[in-house]
Amino acid sequence: MDVVILSRLQFAAATLFHFLFVPLTLGLSILIAVMETKYVRRGDELYKRMAKFWGKLFLINFAVGVVTGITLEFQFGTNWSRYSMYVGDVFGSLLAIEATVAFFLESSFVGIWMFGWNKLSPKIHALTIWLVAFASSLSAVWILIANTWMQYPVGYAIDPASGRAVLTDFWAVVTQDFAVIQVLHTLCAAYVLAGFFVMGISAYHILRKHEVDFFIKSFRIALPFALIFSIGSVVMGDFSGQQVAHKQPTKLAAMESHWETKAHAPFVMFFIPDEQNERNRFEFISIPSGLSLLLAHSPSAEVKGLKDFPKNERPPVLITFLAFRTMVGLGFLFVVLMIWGWVKRHNLEQSRRYLKMMLLAIPLPYIASESGWIVTEVGRQPWIVYRLMRTSEAVSPISQSQVLPSLVAFILVYSLLGAVAFYLIIKSARKGPETEGTSK
Repeated sequence: MDVVILSRLQFAAATLFHFLFVPLTLGLSILIAVMETKYVRRGDELYKRMAKFWGKLFLINFAVGVVTGITLEFQFGTNWSRYSMYVGDVFGSLLAIEATVAFFLESSFVGIWMFGWNKLSPKIHALTIWLVAFASSLSAVWILIANTWMQYPVGYAIDPASGRAVLTDFWAVVTQDFAVIQVLHTLCAAYVLAGFFVMGISAYHILRKHEVDFFIKSFRIALPFALIFSIGSVVMGDFSGQQVAHKQPTKLAAMESHWETKAHAPFVMFFIPDEQNERNRFEFISIPSGLSLLLAHSPSAEVKGLKDFPKNERPPVLITFLAFRTMVGLGFLFVVLMIWGWVKRHNLEQSRRYLKMMLLAIPLPYIASESGWIVTEVGRQPWIVYRLMRTSEAVSPISQSQVLPSLVAFILVYSLLGAVAFYLIIKSARKGPETEGTSK
């Protein structure tokens, strides 16, 4: 493997591991804020215990997310220096805002919230966790805007003197439709993940008849949250698909393994992509004009096929297709599970089959989120900035022998870090909340 492949693998490993922790930080901070607000408004100590219990899991998750996020930014200098030199004026400004504003606020208020239980008034303390939730989502917004610029660059010009991309319209970068939709879609998915996390752990304790009132109330707080955002995720996913079809037609064609350009393009439910022979095998259940309807809301709309693009500009088809189908299938499953839960919400303790399903469903939003990032990043290839800079042009002038040891080190260290983090989260989740006498 050459240095490009090794650098891509290293960045992919670091990103996918980091994103195991980011969505839970985004969504769980909001749910904890809701719980603590209920405590402040009602004076019910149960909600204070609730905020502390879920807050402990949040802090473990947050700590690992911070550590793994820092190493990602270093790689833009170590592995992708040519990329940083070429588009740093645009991309760097967005990362700088995220780090100096959003992340600074988030980390500062996390510390205040963690140590301020007995030092701040209940109202001020509750305000700090709301500020954590706001800053966490704001941090994600800037990161997603930066990533969207790589997907569809706007608001820049190539400086004739230096030959580098320079920022010309900051407002266009921040407000382009593609960025807004990607931000909303990703945040919805993160909030769903947090809801499933709370409901799955709550289901475990309800099934064991441990702190039943505590965990039924936790479940009922997370349920409408996940229901709303699971529907929102599907809706924003539809909007995102339309944007991809318009702005990244090669990615869309790979997502659907669509080879021939045609109007009235059918939507085929089941098949196996055959990338080598540029066709699909074993097609089963085809909906006439279905793909045209999905992407343009018109049965006669033309959908570009992969054969219209040079082979060296096509992304890998099979992995993009499988990741996309996984994400979409799970997205619709989440809506079904949440509607089912809404029906059962007043009878949770007796709904043991549903509780067992929610316990087993905890990993599914993680799989959906990781699949979404695979679609986003692999589907953009061979471009690091779509139609502006190829990935092969962006890598640092380093050797394979320099990248391979760091790749192995990343995998080993992150595996150890992940094992410790998940052990602590699972141990704390299984133990449950502290009793009122031991809670501090």
